[in-house]
This record gives sequence, C-alpha cells and structure tokens, in this order.
Amino acid sequence: MVNVSALLTLTVYGGILLAAGLWSARRATSEDAFLLGDRDLGPWVAGLSYAASSSSAWVLLGYTGFVYAAGPSAFWMAPGIVAGYAAVWLWAGSLLQEMSRAKGHLTLTDFLTETASPRTARLIRLTASVLIAFCFSYYIAGQFQGAGAAIGGLFGGSPTSGILLGALIIVAYTLLGGFLAVSLIDTLQGLLIALVAIILPSTAFFYAGGFEGIGQALATAPDAYTAPFGGRSAFLAVGFVVGLTATGFGALGQPHLVAWIMASRDTKARVRGAAVAIGWGLLIYISMTMVGLTGRAILGAEENPESVFFAVSNAALPGIFAGIIGAATLSAIMSTVDSQLLVAGAAISHDSGMGRLMGGRFVLASRLAIVVVSAIALGLTLLAPASLFERILFAWTALGSAFGPVVVARVLGRRPAGEIILAAMLTGFVTALAFEFVLPQGPGSVWARTVPWMAGLAVLGLREGTDRDRP
Repeated sequence: MVNVSALLTLTVYGGILLAAGLWSARRATSEDAFLLGDRDLGPWVAGLSYAASSSSAWVLLGYTGFVYAAGPSAFWMAPGIVAGYAAVWLWAGSLLQEMSRAKGHLTLTDFLTETASPRTARLIRLTASVLIAFCFSYYIAGQFQGAGAAIGGLFGGSPTSGILLGALIIVAYTLLGGFLAVSLIDTLQGLLIALVAIILPSTAFFYAGGFEGIGQALATAPDAYTAPFGGRSAFLAVGFVVGLTATGFGALGQPHLVAWIMASRDTKARVRGAAVAIGWGLLIYISMTMVGLTGRAILGAEENPESVFFAVSNAALPGIFAGIIGAATLSAIMSTVDSQLLVAGAAISHDSGMGRLMGGRFVLASRLAIVVVSAIALGLTLLAPASLFERILFAWTALGSAFGPVVVARVLGRRPAGEIILAAMLTGFVTALAFEFVLPQGPGSVWARTVPWMAGLAVLGLREGTDRDRP
C-alpha cells in the first residue's frame, strides 16, 4: 500500500529542489559562481551545508546500522568525525581560505599544485581528476543505494525506482544552479536531518520502554555487543578505537568538503560556520547512536542493519509522521550527492583542462562531466551491489589518504616539491586501494585507516622545497 503522506512530502520537496535549481541558474554563469557561489556564504549556510554533505546516508543508514550490529563500541567513530570537522574548519581552514582568495583557487587541486612546476602541476591535476572521478563514483553510488533503500522502506517498491528517481532530481538541480543551488538545498537538508535527529530518537526511546526496555534488550545480547570495546582487549582494543577515530580525519582530504571552506564569506563566517558544523555533528551522531540501540530493543537482532532507521521510524511513529520523516530523510539522502557531483565536474572541467579544450566554456564542461559521473555511479549502483556503509567508507578513506597528507604538510608550513606531492597522492591512494580489494578490513581496522595516511606522510617527508623553477 502506498504511503500517501510520504509520497506527498517527497513530491513537494522534489519541487522545491528543482525550483531552487531554476532560481540559481540565473547566477551560475561564471566558473567562480558555478563552482564556489562567488565565495559569499554565511556561517549557517556554509556550516550546515558542510555537515550535511559529509554525513547523510553515511550516518542515517550506515552508522545507525553499524551501531545496531556492533553495539555501543561503534560510538568510538563519533569523536573522530567531530574532531575531523574541527581540524578542517579551524586548523586547516585558515590556510585553505586565505590561499583560495589570494591565489584564486577554485578547487582543492589548485591548492595542491601551488608549489609545483607547470609540467608537474599538469600531472597532479590529471591524476587528481582521475582519483576524484573514481572515488566519487563509489561515493555517489553509495548515496544512490541509500535512496533505493529508502524507497523500499517507504513504499515497498523496487530499489531501482528509488535510485533512478533520486538521480534524476539531483542531476537536474545541480546542472541548473551549480554551487548556489547546492548551498541552499544542503542548508535545508541539514535542518531536515537535525529535525529527524530530535524527533525519531526521542519517540523511539519511549516506544522501546525507556532505559528499562533498552537495558533488557542489551542484557540478552552477547557480552561482546555491550562491551565498550566490542569484546576486544589490550592492543586489539586500542587498535579498534584508533581505527574508528582515525576515520574522521579523512575529512582533511575530501574535495567536496574543502569547497565549503573556500566559499565562506570571510574569517568570521568560517569560525562561526565551524561552530554550526560541530554542533550539528554532535547532535546527529549522539541521536543516531540512540536510534541504533533502540532498534535492538524494538526489532531484535535479525533486521538488516541498513534498514534499521526506517524500520524504527515505521514502528515508533504514527503512519503520517513516519511517512513525512521518511520522505524528508530520503530527500536529504538524495541531495547529499549534489556537492560530490559538483566537485567531480570541477575536477574534470577545471582541473584536467577539459574546459580549456572546449574553448573556455568551463560551465558547460562541468555540466557534461556531472552527467558522465552520474551515469557511471548509476551503473556501479545497479550492477555491482555492495554494503552502503563499506562503499562510502572506502571512497572516504581513499580520498582522505590521497589528498589529506598533502594538506597536513602544507598547513604545517612545508612546501613539498611537485613530484613529491604526486608520489604521496599515489602512495596513499594505492595503499587504501590495497586494503579495500586485497586485504579487506572492517570499519574499526586501525591499519586500513592509518597506514595509507602514514605512507603518504612518509613520502612527503623525503624532500623539502618547490620545483616551480624547474623546466
């Protein structure tokens, strides 16, 4: 039976997304406006957009399911995520914002190539474009997969229909309005997720019987489930905590998140935006931890982890409210893809030089690139099924390991030569690739989260100095 309230909410929200795209299209005429919104974002827009772009399907479906399956020990991921927010905005953000304005940087790749010679810079740009397109195909596929799961949870329909519907709406408004449309929509998305994070855990907590009901459910679970380190001890426990916490620092190498720093209006907007993003992150992760644990009490131990969010919503809320929250959450999941598509388009059109090859029509090149990346992500979603949580975690780790060490080195005052930057990028990425496809690890693996970073940092420590003066 069709959930009418959910369908109505989704239809209205989809109309809002397309209207925002049409309104913003009038201002998305230059490359700077299309990719960074003319660098004029205030703290609430920048902070909420950043937070929502970093944590949508990942936290609502993936992290909630992780808590449901692994127990309270999963919460060790949350402090690292929030610390990653602070590191990007308050530690690296000052240099990123300053150099973006002083040098006219439009992308993270512009920042990475500043100390390289023209020849090496071209190699870095091409390599970065390939890495971003590859990783974002996985990342976006994970978000499309979340949309499919949401459609199934709301309407009992085919996940394929949800994937195609989500892709159509997202690509439409991103193509039309660029960064300004993405900013407006992601701000709304952040507010919607915050609303859900207040209503659903509160209702589910009482539906599960409060502390007594949740305590009884946890008392029947295996000892490892309720243990603070998941039943691990000594070095294994330390490794588990470090592995989960280290996940958050991948934010330093995410091109679609750095864009919000570059687009902030000024230093005051960046600092206040940091407070907005960090406060949002604390609310969301604490709330989704509660949803995961109450899900264990309400649903037992047999539910598909990535369906727990919607199963709890359907069980704990009256039909009309479950439909509204579910549809709003689906819309939020879908619109997370927008900033990733925009940065992927920028990587192909701006960083790789495709826009210059098209006679300087950078906005058109970006739009064409968005369509191509969307098509690849759709194919990956439909033809190569995988866990949403693992798919996004891989893309996050690979991008963070490729670009994060270079950002850290620059913030620490080093100016590595271009060929060293290129070597560090490839080393971090290939090492992350090896842990994903050759030595697969779980979310709490200390090696998969730290070794790629350490490998990239080790390469950056080989030599100081710039190669800009070399032929």
